[in-house]
Amino acid sequence: MSLIIVAMLLCAGLSSPLVIRQSCHVQVAAHTFYGFPDNDPPGCAIAYDCGRGLTAGGAGTFNDPLTFASAPGEFQICEIIYDPYLRKYLRMEDSCDSCNRDWANKVWHIDIWTGSSTVNGGNDQVNCENRLTPAPQHKPIIRGPGPNLPVDGRRFFLCHDRSFVAVYMLTDYSDTPLCYVRLQRWKRIF
Repeated sequence: MSLIIVAMLLCAGLSSPLVIRQSCHVQVAAHTFYGFPDNDPPGCAIAYDCGRGLTAGGAGTFNDPLTFASAPGEFQICEIIYDPYLRKYLRMEDSCDSCNRDWANKVWHIDIWTGSSTVNGGNDQVNCENRLTPAPQHKPIIRGPGPNLPVDGRRFFLCHDRSFVAVYMLTDYSDTPLCYVRLQRWKRIF
C-alpha cells in the first residue's frame, strides 16, 4: 500500500525534494616540492602514465594539470586535485618516499613537481623548492574539483641559460572554501 502512495506522489510531482550532493571535498595535506635534481632517480621520469607518457610536467590548468607525487593508496593514480595555495590543478602521477613515511602515520602529503623536464636546476632549484614549501606545511586541497577554479599560470621557475630563478610568489592566498555543494532536483522518470 505504501509503495502505491509513493508511486502516486512521484507521478504527481509532489515528492521532488532537493537533493544535496557534494561534488568535491577538502582535505588538508603537507606540501613539499621536487624536480629534476632531487627526483629519484634524478630526471623527469614518473611512475604513472596519465596521458603525457612517463614524463613529469603540466601547466597547472584543469586540462594540463601539474604532476604531483604521493604515497600509493593516498590518492587514486591520475586523480586530479586543486590546490588553492598554488592556484593550480595537480595530477597524481608519481610516488614519493617521504610521502610513504607520512602516510604510514596517516598524514596526507603531496610533493609537487617544479622546473623543467629537460634541464637540471641543481642546488639553485632545490633551494627554490625549499622556499616554496609553506610554513606551516599543511594546506587544504580540493579533491574532485570542478574545471573552472582560478588558475595562476605562472611557472615556478624561469629557465634561462640552464639556470633557474625563482619567480613564483604566493600572494593573496586565502583558503576560502572552493568546494561547493550543488542542489539538484530528482528527475521525473515516469
